[in-house]
Amino acid sequence: MLNKTLTTKKIVMTAMLAALVAASSALRITVPADITGTSSFHLGNILCALSGILLGPWLGGVAAGLGSAIYDMFNPLYISECWLTFLMKGAYGLAAGSIAWWAGKAWTPKGGVAWVKSVAATVTGAVTYAALYLGKSYFYSGILMKGLTPDAALVAMLSKIPATIFNMVVAIVGAPILAFAVATALDKAHLRLD
Repeated sequence: MLNKTLTTKKIVMTAMLAALVAASSALRITVPADITGTSSFHLGNILCALSGILLGPWLGGVAAGLGSAIYDMFNPLYISECWLTFLMKGAYGLAAGSIAWWAGKAWTPKGGVAWVKSVAATVTGAVTYAALYLGKSYFYSGILMKGLTPDAALVAMLSKIPATIFNMVVAIVGAPILAFAVATALDKAHLRLD
């Protein structure tokens, strides 16, 4: 972050976005996908990208990771992997925030956020998370935890691709729109975070 001061406003916004990430992660359709567990269509990735765009890389990563890990802690299907979720979703917010705040802040002088930066940030965050998630599905869930052969782990990982692509597309479409609307409202309320 360019401004190294951690203000009360930034702490509150980080906590609020973490809560929104947890709530939006609960808006999901879970389907049994393979022998390694389940796959989900959900809205959490939109808020992970939004966290990075609005808060920058570090606080955005904390909000995305913490909110997703909190959701996992309250779901028996995912509680054992909440630490991995914290790291992977934190990387989502970190990647999105790094692009959105690269070469200056994501906020525009006249209100809102820069549209191109928001889209590029969301794409970067989505691709980063998808790679980490599919890698985790193959190595950690498939080979390490379930003891699958590499071929079986690959088949299990491939079954997660449709939900992963759906979640990526929803985030890439939804996050920039939501970022522009929220940033514009924050500007009008004089709650700008930069």
